[in-house]
Amino acid sequence: MAEKKTFYVTTPIYYPSNKLHVGNSYTTVAADAMARFKRLTGYRVWFLTGTDEHGQKIQRQAEAAGKAPADFVDEIVAWIKELWNELDIEFDDFIRTSEPRHKDKVSRIFERYYEQGDIYKGKYEGLYCTPCEAYWTERQLDDGNCPDCGRKVELIDEEAYFFKMSRYADRLLEHIETHPEFIQPPSRKNEMINNFLKPGLEDLCVSRTSFDWGIPVPFDRDHVIYVWLDALSNYITALGYGEEGSLYDQFWPADVQLIGKDILRFHTIYWPIFLMALGEPLPKTVFGHGWLMLQEGKMSKSKGNAIDPMVLAGRYSSDALRYFLLREIPFGQDGVFSLEAFITRINNDLANDLGNLVSRTLTMAERYFDGVLPEPSAGDRATDHELSRTALNTPGAVEAAMDQMKISDALAGLWLLVRQSNKYIDDNMPWSLAKDPANRERLGTVIYNLIESIRFIGVMLKPYMPRTPESIWEQLNIKADKDLQEWESLAGWGRIKPGTVVKRGDDLFPRLNLQAEIRAMRADKPAEETAVDQSAPAEEQAGLINLEQFQQVDLRVAEISDAERVPKSDKLLKLEVDLGEETKRQVAAGLAEYYQPEELIGKQVIFVANLKPVKLRGILSQGMLLAAVSADGVPVLTAVDRKIAPGSRVS
Repeated sequence: MAEKKTFYVTTPIYYPSNKLHVGNSYTTVAADAMARFKRLTGYRVWFLTGTDEHGQKIQRQAEAAGKAPADFVDEIVAWIKELWNELDIEFDDFIRTSEPRHKDKVSRIFERYYEQGDIYKGKYEGLYCTPCEAYWTERQLDDGNCPDCGRKVELIDEEAYFFKMSRYADRLLEHIETHPEFIQPPSRKNEMINNFLKPGLEDLCVSRTSFDWGIPVPFDRDHVIYVWLDALSNYITALGYGEEGSLYDQFWPADVQLIGKDILRFHTIYWPIFLMALGEPLPKTVFGHGWLMLQEGKMSKSKGNAIDPMVLAGRYSSDALRYFLLREIPFGQDGVFSLEAFITRINNDLANDLGNLVSRTLTMAERYFDGVLPEPSAGDRATDHELSRTALNTPGAVEAAMDQMKISDALAGLWLLVRQSNKYIDDNMPWSLAKDPANRERLGTVIYNLIESIRFIGVMLKPYMPRTPESIWEQLNIKADKDLQEWESLAGWGRIKPGTVVKRGDDLFPRLNLQAEIRAMRADKPAEETAVDQSAPAEEQAGLINLEQFQQVDLRVAEISDAERVPKSDKLLKLEVDLGEETKRQVAAGLAEYYQPEELIGKQVIFVANLKPVKLRGILSQGMLLAAVSADGVPVLTAVDRKIAPGSRVS
């Protein structure tokens, strides 16, 4: 058996000065999706994330909080791990730079640099931004302030050790120019060459004496090793660099190092030079993705405008948040987060497209075949070939996009199959086939093909939305059949067995009311409910009716016998209802956004039978179905709790 290919992916290690925001989650969710995809497609994967815990900023914040730095970061690191658990981040290792396994190796690396003449002692004078842990020249400042966070910089004057960056600059430039895959996306490469390498690299300050929360320089205890040499080394110290038979020998060089574009300079100039000085190979690709911004500009902890991903995942589900982050933003470009865009993605892609596909298919399987998956006949219709061809071609398209780190494109390709499956329903109209027993074999083929397509979709969703496939397997009754959940099962069409008993479960993604969600997210607390005081004087009970008025409304139990969409209307359904009368009634109902026609057939609902007929879009409507409206504005049809004769009076 051939040995599996390996794949090593890393995120930046996050600075635990505060809780992370949704933009930080974007990087880690993307790395997790890549790692999960590679595992799914047969790779041996190592996925590293962690925290960068040293530095002056942490020490100052800990002092302000009256805590030791170690205790201060422990609390935030615990929250970060809780967040990653909430977002289903399946990392293989979580490195903390305060751990002995990291500190010991960094000390040895620093000593080696010093012994081979890469590091020397000198004096540093310059402008420093503590929140960003970055040095700036006068020309780089923005009106005298840090160009990243806008805060004031400090003039630093202290003894320090320096790394001779210029010693390796030409070699790094040659590597970048001969390895176009090293800096991605390609637009970032010219920025690094023109702004930093060609003007000439200044030697880098790699130690500090003005604080002590860090790794001591092993031969000069008055100094601590400065953040970037300390932090960047984590990608190899976590693998056991320098230890015989360690993971380093199996997984280095990294296949992809994912970072935000704001730290690209450190990862494509400082980091490769540090590796060159060690005689180690460079990462294959450093990918600097764009920022996830708010409409008013960049999101950051230091600006205080961050959005808490824990709140979003808790309210809307981790899968919904993961899908939005991965689908909304072309990977590598800047993106904008807004609640409106988030809810729209949930409603359009997850509720309308995916959720409706699953619910309407399973509803029809139960209604027409008692949930027993029928044996398909030879699919000889053009729509059958189109659906199976799309399904069989989608895995290759998704894999090609992932290999190019175009995660949004991969999901867009998968959604072509989702939408093709919904189109297959509309083209074949199973509810019409069900009216004629002569079409039963054809109806069975349509239902089988839809179930198989949903299985394909579930397998391909696993890297991006890990919880949703589990719900799909439950409804398709294949939770115990792991072979049907693997990538290899997508090589052929028709793997799910006829006779499998399927059962519709809860909706995967209920549709949300945008305005209600905006109000809920902006409110400090939910509005308090108030009850009507029945003892109040009559003049204070405006709007109440008496029993005689109520009895004027003729409420009946109606059974929906047919349903179809109204052409050129996004809202209306045309229904046929049975009231136990000689002639069935026709009703136009504004339910098309919330119910599929086929899931209404056979339902018994409460019906206003004595409402004056009206015409809606040219359709005569002879009564009204009653529905309750949920807190999020979605109508839910009223019903009786057991079967009863159509036309029964409600009183």
